[in-house]
Amino acid sequence: MMIQPVLYNKLPEVIGLFKENKVERVYAFGSVCTEKFNDNSDIDFLISFEKGIDPIEYGENYFKLLYSLQKLLQRDVDIVAEETLVNPYFIKVLNKTKTVIYE
Repeated sequence: MMIQPVLYNKLPEVIGLFKENKVERVYAFGSVCTEKFNDNSDIDFLISFEKGIDPIEYGENYFKLLYSLQKLLQRDVDIVAEETLVNPYFIKVLNKTKTVIYE
């Protein structure tokens, strides 16, 4: 799989944000992993936070991570928590493009 330069060129900083916010595993998915990415595309991440994280800290880290990624990447960012995946159609579509960013 490929990763568009808008994300690839900032991977060290992006990975630093994941570490700061107690993220265990991250995949990029969607257009950022394809040739279909364009100036209007957002960047989609599938994440798993560290096990046992306090629910309040989880919420704080989720939003801190979201806003930090948007600021760094200068794009809209969508974050999907891996543990919330239930829709089999969405999972199938996601699996077609997902690319490991951090684990």
